[in-house]
Amino acid sequence: MGKKDGFKPPLVILAGPTAVGKTALSISLAKAVGGEIISADSMQVYRHMDIGSAKITQEEMQGIPHHLIDMLEPWEDFNVMVFQQKCKECLSGIYERGHVPILAGGTGFYIQAVLRDIDFTENEEDDGYRKELEQLAGDRGAEHLHQMLMEVDKASAEAIPAGNVKRVIRALEYYHLTGQPISEHNARERQRENAYNACYFVLNDERERLYKRIEQRVDLMLEQGLVEEVEKLRQMGCRRGQTAMQGLGYKEILDYLEGECSLEEAVYLIKRDTRHFAKRQLTWFRREADVIWVDRQAFHGENPEEAMLEFMLGQICEKGII
Repeated sequence: MGKKDGFKPPLVILAGPTAVGKTALSISLAKAVGGEIISADSMQVYRHMDIGSAKITQEEMQGIPHHLIDMLEPWEDFNVMVFQQKCKECLSGIYERGHVPILAGGTGFYIQAVLRDIDFTENEEDDGYRKELEQLAGDRGAEHLHQMLMEVDKASAEAIPAGNVKRVIRALEYYHLTGQPISEHNARERQRENAYNACYFVLNDERERLYKRIEQRVDLMLEQGLVEEVEKLRQMGCRRGQTAMQGLGYKEILDYLEGECSLEEAVYLIKRDTRHFAKRQLTWFRREADVIWVDRQAFHGENPEEAMLEFMLGQICEKGII
């Protein structure tokens, strides 16, 4: 997949905020272009975590091959470097089979890591300092760590929620090792040339409609048995410090099961934090270059889904991907 001869392999990306309707559209797109889908989602990679991650079902796949779903146990670690490596392996296989890869999901950093082939090898690690920060988080709380980050890297602190302790620690560790804010490093990486001949679509909707879909999705998750799913994970030994249990919906229900809050409070927090998360996702995608926005409200008529698909296929043909 080298660029030495100027050739860039084709890649279709379908991103967007949570609950916007990426799954159904990605299936229609894959059918139309002879595609295989790679999930760019940090939670669907875990087994036993189906409801809270809104994981696609076998029926919904409609025979379209899907990759990077149900790969790990919930106690295993997953990060952007692992994702990038696994994604490259999937891409090689898809190209060999003569199909078009469709990277679909809402984790913008994961998508960027693949699209720009970001080099993570320069990011050294300092186990001792990390353990010190983990201890500090345990003793003094996530907010204390977040405030430390605010003092050395305001941009990162504003982009990373205090509750995402792992990313706060990574940003502090990077500053400790290099003397530079990781936000500056990330800004440089965003300027890297794309490694692929890519069509980067971002599906969006009016804010009110998106927020309504989020609320409905959370209600549906509860009906489908989200509490029981988290209880089962708890019985399997999953605890809040693990990467998988940091996921939206999981940490709040875990708090409820451990008596930290009522179910009503947990549901309120899931809905509120998912809305905030969707807002952060859109902020990320707006910063990305060469994005093709697919705004639902711009597609009217009897079948807006069909109209969106036609628009996307036109863009893909223009790029010479099919």
